[in-house]
Amino acid sequence: MYRVGLDMGGTKIEGVILDEHGAEQCRHRIATEADRGYEQVLDNLQAVHDHLGKQIEAAPHTVGLGIPGNVSVKTGLVKNSNTRCTVGRPMKEDLEARLGRSIGFANDANCFAMAEAILGAVRGRDLVFGVILGTGCGGGIVHKGQVIEGLQNIAGEWGHMTIDPHGPACACGHHGCVERYISGTGVSELFEENYGEKLSFLDIVQAYHRDRPELEPFMEFFFDSFGRAIANLITVLDPDVIVVGGGVSNYEPIYTRGVERVAEHIVSDSLETPILKHEIGDSAGVIGAALIGV
Repeated sequence: MYRVGLDMGGTKIEGVILDEHGAEQCRHRIATEADRGYEQVLDNLQAVHDHLGKQIEAAPHTVGLGIPGNVSVKTGLVKNSNTRCTVGRPMKEDLEARLGRSIGFANDANCFAMAEAILGAVRGRDLVFGVILGTGCGGGIVHKGQVIEGLQNIAGEWGHMTIDPHGPACACGHHGCVERYISGTGVSELFEENYGEKLSFLDIVQAYHRDRPELEPFMEFFFDSFGRAIANLITVLDPDVIVVGGGVSNYEPIYTRGVERVAEHIVSDSLETPILKHEIGDSAGVIGAALIGV
């Protein structure tokens, strides 16, 4: 039984075929073309699926789709997606009708966590929390090889836990969310507010390490915010391991100075939770989508 995974992003749709052992057999990528509307996105998802099906000569396979958003348990419609044309649409139902079959359907952070838990940096652990630190902050929970979505399909959305209710407004409608302090976008915006310069996260940390020691208080605030946020989720879930992905995850000091701050804020006499860097990386979303397929 092959596994077909589809990963829909804002600019690209990627597909992969895994064999029964999890080994990659084929990969295909095309533009999402979200600017051309919802039906075009569905057309492109179907095209990637059909292309992959031809590579395995329509052999039996499961299908899973990861999206940058969630599905409301009340309405069955997509919400919180940065691919705006899909918001408010019954995307799972519509794609299943086109393909003539059931599909697995999950948030891209859940797909990331699944990939790392089954094939990546934290394979073999029972309770995994996958953290995405990128443009925003996402999270996914995998327990014994199964994604935990929760009663309202929001399990793992740690990026919208509040650190400071009087903090900056977040796109979710609340204030002072984790995402506003430690995501790539959040850090960049805070930097601009404090220093009047518009720099990316990478540019900020390069400047700090190269020749701007005056940024120490700003970076200290970043590490402390990371520590508080991770300590909070450990206090609630107490996972066996945390795996970190996304662009910010490649900043190595979060695994030293950041983890030190976690240890300072955790409600325990010691920090026992390993906090590890991703292994699969940018491919985790599409591989995870294959793994959640039905």
